[in-house]
Amino acid sequence: MGRCAKNWGAFRIERSYWGTFPNWEFGAISIDFPRSGSNNRAMTKPEAVRRIKSYSAANGYVYQYYFHELNRVAVNGAAAGEFVYAISADRGTSFGLRILVMQAALEAWAASNGRTLTGSEEYAVAKMRLFQAFDEGVVPLTAEAAREVRLVVDETNLEELLRMLNI
Repeated sequence: MGRCAKNWGAFRIERSYWGTFPNWEFGAISIDFPRSGSNNRAMTKPEAVRRIKSYSAANGYVYQYYFHELNRVAVNGAAAGEFVYAISADRGTSFGLRILVMQAALEAWAASNGRTLTGSEEYAVAKMRLFQAFDEGVVPLTAEAAREVRLVVDETNLEELLRMLNI
């Protein structure tokens, strides 16, 4: 019965064995790397890979969309989360569509339910509002028309969207 350990500077390899050669039985093998960070600090990060998804709406259109970004904004002096989705109805052109999740609605829901919604739940509410807009046919088909559309999650529809998510 024996145990050998070797230190090789940046990492350590441990092997334990029983018996004699050739019947080695290795126990725990561990490699320890220093937590000094990446070797490629000067390299720029690649662009995020977007997973384009499809949604077949009740109005007959098949939309493609992906989540682009989240911004915290003020709308008429009220705080909101602005979820921006890139959408396409013709698979040729895509444009941004904003969904505003009003902070006042989230705070009112938290006060009546004893907990706040997580970031994932807030994202899910915004996505359900997007799907609802797809089904209702209120999603514009051009970038110019998208500037005029205002999709909002507020006190009037938050409970309904959460119910769709079983929250």
